Amino acid sequence: MVAGVAFLALLVSAGQRSAPGVLILPLEEGFGWSRDTISLSAAIGIFLYGLVGPFAATLMVSLGIRRVMIGALSLMTLAPALSYFMSEPWQLIVTWGVCSGLGSGCIAIVLGATVVNRWFATNRGLMMGLLTASAATGTLLFLPALAAIAQAFGWQAVVLTAAGACALMIPVVWWLLPESPASVGLLPYGAVQAPEAVAPRPGNMIAATFATLGRAAKTRAFWYLFATFFICGFTTNGLVGTHLIALCGDNGIPEVQAAGLLAAMGLFDLAGTTLSGWLTDRFDPRKLLFVYYGIRGLSLIFLIHSDFDLLSLGLFSVFYGLDWIATVPPTLRLTTDHFGDRDAPVIFGWIAAGHQIGAASAAFFAGYMRTVQGDYMQAFVIAGATGLVAALLSIMLARRPAFA
Repeated sequence: MVAGVAFLALLVSAGQRSAPGVLILPLEEGFGWSRDTISLSAAIGIFLYGLVGPFAATLMVSLGIRRVMIGALSLMTLAPALSYFMSEPWQLIVTWGVCSGLGSGCIAIVLGATVVNRWFATNRGLMMGLLTASAATGTLLFLPALAAIAQAFGWQAVVLTAAGACALMIPVVWWLLPESPASVGLLPYGAVQAPEAVAPRPGNMIAATFATLGRAAKTRAFWYLFATFFICGFTTNGLVGTHLIALCGDNGIPEVQAAGLLAAMGLFDLAGTTLSGWLTDRFDPRKLLFVYYGIRGLSLIFLIHSDFDLLSLGLFSVFYGLDWIATVPPTLRLTTDHFGDRDAPVIFGWIAAGHQIGAASAAFFAGYMRTVQGDYMQAFVIAGATGLVAALLSIMLARRPAFA
């Protein structure tokens, strides 16, 4: 039940983070706002979504998972609801940029890791894989529904739908998410004895988080992993997740059909991520990342030079979808190899923040390039080139530990 509640919360959070990609064209037409201005709001939301993660984990330990989730869902309800009344660009930035970014950042992959570690002693890999897929693939699966709502009823219906979905999750979390197994007289799933209770120490935990970051930042391995994951975000949810619908609109493809393309990519993503985890246990993760980033870079360059017909879009959805978050298992494996079991979770949290910084950069950069040049050509070519750079950085990464 706890895993199910977390799964639904992550899906709803992913749905809200996907909404800016649907809102670009309606807001552009309805208010006459430039695409770079609208993209700035999406970029701020993505940036805060990633930056909040390490600190959200601290809050969950000190305040409790349920309190943090209810607070985040309340903020995620209020922000889009207020955007219904917006008339100025700064209001879009405050609601969908700052407030939605802060709220959704608390219900992200860090929530999955916290729930799995607290509630499961066995099958952790399986549960983490499912929750990771819900957070990533949910973005792609929500887009067709939101696009259909936008086309039929306008952008106002989209923001109310996003607010309503979060509001519905609040009582679900309150009633069905106990704070810990011990609070309801249970052991973690698969455990034979209760784990030792750890007293929350928020001040020390925050200091330790930054101290671990400081140690990791002195190593070349950290910066290679940070750079490749920055590019991962730059070439996925920041670029394609935010701008693919608008790009398809520029080429005469309706919003609903373009959102369906993203949904198809989401289904391939489920298969690709699962397969990537299996491969990571058996092959050199550096070589896997070399292949993944290389395919991604070439796919983006292929897309922007294609005819946007059924065949080219179908090929793109298959190869790009399989590759969407396939980079996560090998990146986590390399983080653990270099920094050890104790420090890897914290360091991976900061590397994941780099992913969202890259995504935020792409969300704004692509919108700016579209405004200045009138098309997405150079934005997608540059993003494709960064994918090829990431492929080279991955293979250059040594497999020796950075510190014990």
